[in-house]
Amino acid sequence: MTTLEESPVVAGEQTVPRDGGSRFRRRPPQRRAPRPPRVEGPPSRTETASAVLSTSATMVALVTLWMALQMLVLGAVSQERSQSLLYDEFRSQVAAATASVGPVTEPGAPVALLQVPRLGLQQVVVEGTASGDLLAGPGHLRNTVLPGQAGASVVFGRAATYGSPFRDLDQLEPGDRIEVTVAQGKVAFTVTSVRRSGDPLPQPLAAGKARLTLVSAEGHGRLRAIAPGDALYVDAEASSAFPAPSGLPPTVPDSEKPMGTDAGVLPLLALDLALLLALTLGVIAARQRWSLVHVWVVATPLAIALAWVTTDAVMRLLPNLT
Repeated sequence: MTTLEESPVVAGEQTVPRDGGSRFRRRPPQRRAPRPPRVEGPPSRTETASAVLSTSATMVALVTLWMALQMLVLGAVSQERSQSLLYDEFRSQVAAATASVGPVTEPGAPVALLQVPRLGLQQVVVEGTASGDLLAGPGHLRNTVLPGQAGASVVFGRAATYGSPFRDLDQLEPGDRIEVTVAQGKVAFTVTSVRRSGDPLPQPLAAGKARLTLVSAEGHGRLRAIAPGDALYVDAEASSAFPAPSGLPPTVPDSEKPMGTDAGVLPLLALDLALLLALTLGVIAARQRWSLVHVWVVATPLAIALAWVTTDAVMRLLPNLT
């Protein structure tokens, strides 16, 4: 029989004996009901606008930076590789006596090897002077004889982008030597003048002699290295030359003249820009379903590939001597 003094007193969750004993009994823990899963609604207008702005800004920055990198750095790597392939091709053609002697040559084909010892310059000259032709190296103006043949020959070269092979033409002086190798052999020229637009033209050539004119661009002010705008001409003559075949075209399109641009590439440029816009919209939609990191891991290589072809199209719209 339990006395009143030994009866337990209930305190909170424990049953405590009156005699201060350590024995107690816990109540069973109460289980909480599971929370219902969180259902995410559609993004708000603010979130959508933020995604559009950030994605668009990222794409514009990516394409712009890539274009600058390609024009000034990666373009030089591309041009150097093209020159290596052209040199092997031209050397093989000369050895096999299949190199072109004119008057009509397929644009982009190698026609001569140009060497300027004072500048440490060696470049394979391709046929054609449009912006697209000069991405691979200096180009021969198609309505003139090939370098080293009797008559006047003109070669264009870039001054600021894609290797800028002719950026130092203004350092040449009368008396400097220029060597040219063509299918018919090798000819040495001597620089006679360095002139700009508006300067007097050289005197007419004597019969049997050859003249070579190198054409590039030069700029003024702080941006002269990346934004040349005026044509620069270097004239050189040789006392002997190889015979030139007849049948030269009387003229060339405006896109192949000094500082010419190729407007025919506009449809391709419009397609490239449309693909970039479609990629931007795709990234915006993908960000609503997947993480930002995963989306850009997939989208960045596509954006770079489109930026590459877009830059090539833009280069054809820029003056051919820059």
